[in-house]
Amino acid sequence: MKKYFAILSLTLFVFSCSDPEPRKPITSTSGTFFKESVERNKKILEKEESYIQKIIEKDSTHTYYPSEEGFWFTYTDKRDDTDYTPKENDLVALIYDIQTLNGKTIYSKAVIDTTLYKVDKQENLFLGLRKAVKLLKKGEKATFFFPSSLAYGYIGDQKKIGVNTPLKSTLQILEIQKSNDSITTN
Repeated sequence: MKKYFAILSLTLFVFSCSDPEPRKPITSTSGTFFKESVERNKKILEKEESYIQKIIEKDSTHTYYPSEEGFWFTYTDKRDDTDYTPKENDLVALIYDIQTLNGKTIYSKAVIDTTLYKVDKQENLFLGLRKAVKLLKKGEKATFFFPSSLAYGYIGDQKKIGVNTPLKSTLQILEIQKSNDSITTN
């Protein structure tokens, strides 16, 4: 019996001293999650763009312009006395609101108040609005339609704007203070 116990102890000792064997991953990343996510986002964008186009088609009183960035806008007040639009580093005073595409106010101009924005240097405006600022001149006012990818995207603003919510916003440029760079190049 002692001999059997000695052999068992020796066997356990030998196997316990072997190198640890690394664990194999449970799953491997094949990229399907990202591919599915891209496809889902394409479908969302296509649906939102289609809805925006229907709104534009129903509105025969305004002329809408597509932007290179992927949103649409129409002028409420257009100015022809200047052709200067905000450039990088300019300080812009603006006022805007945020609505659903159906026109329900989410954040009013009174709630947001006048906003100072340093062009291309601050992120206090959502992406589409940052691009929209650079299209308007001092005193101009326009209404913009943004797909959710140019608004608050898949996370919303975590307050009143939900996930993947396309937005409508009326933006007015009150003042443009040119940066030194803008003054020397113009």
